[in-house]
Amino acid sequence: MPTSLVDRDRGGDLGIGIGLRAVHYAELLAQRPALGWLEAHTENYLGAGGRDLQVLTALRTDYPVSLHGVGLGLGSASGDAFAPHLARIADLVARIEPALVSEHLCWNRIGSHQFNDLLPLPLTEAALALVCERVDRMQSVLLRRILVENVSTFLRFRDDQMSEAQFLAALARRTGCGILLDINNLYVNQFNHGEDAHAAIDTLAQLPAGTVGEFHLAGHLADGSVLIDHHGARVAPEVWSLYAYAVQRIAGDGMTHVPTLIEWDTDIPPLDVLLDERQRALSHAAAALAEHDHACA
Repeated sequence: MPTSLVDRDRGGDLGIGIGLRAVHYAELLAQRPALGWLEAHTENYLGAGGRDLQVLTALRTDYPVSLHGVGLGLGSASGDAFAPHLARIADLVARIEPALVSEHLCWNRIGSHQFNDLLPLPLTEAALALVCERVDRMQSVLLRRILVENVSTFLRFRDDQMSEAQFLAALARRTGCGILLDINNLYVNQFNHGEDAHAAIDTLAQLPAGTVGEFHLAGHLADGSVLIDHHGARVAPEVWSLYAYAVQRIAGDGMTHVPTLIEWDTDIPPLDVLLDERQRALSHAAAALAEHDHACA
């Protein structure tokens, strides 16, 4: 799409944020703690009114907001529901004026059947062409750049023609979109598939500065021979280490921070736990940048 139609989002140096969850509404409204930003799951706020939208609108006066979609299904071959769902997202974007808008690299629909999951795409040229067309449409409607997130999977396809990082890099080059790099998903896929998470970061680090517009950090669950991206625990030490590497490779050249989110969606703890994880992210990012600067001096 023409770059003149795409505002390269408004993320800037947001620092470290947390996900907005209903269990924390009252505390956030009453205390307004120091936070870089809040991420809201788009589909929870698509109604014309109600308590959720009221809270989001109130908090938007004090915090930048990211709208993170889980239902559009950029890679679904069946596209009948795409336009009406996108229209509802556009209404919310106009109302909230978020700093960032993001979606997942996945599919979730066959015909009239909608799946409550982020299902993995075959990493092929045909799938890339489809996702490029959907991203172009989304950016044209929203008149801004979106970010597309890598996902955790339990399988890869025999006919894959490229890695997920190569797919995302090609998508960014063709559409002008940005990338939301989920560090935990990289680690989970490294464990589950024997992939090289550091190599994936290296691939994305070759893109123009600012293409990776956000990091996600979350906990995972070890279940026998696989890891599950369940967002129900503190960030694992291995993921913190991978985050430091990503900060050095991607955020080390001229950016203080790539906006980073602490995700926690199951067994949600007290707000203080999320704020503590946020502080850890600040410390890890600062140490990684200091190490990068020292190495470059």
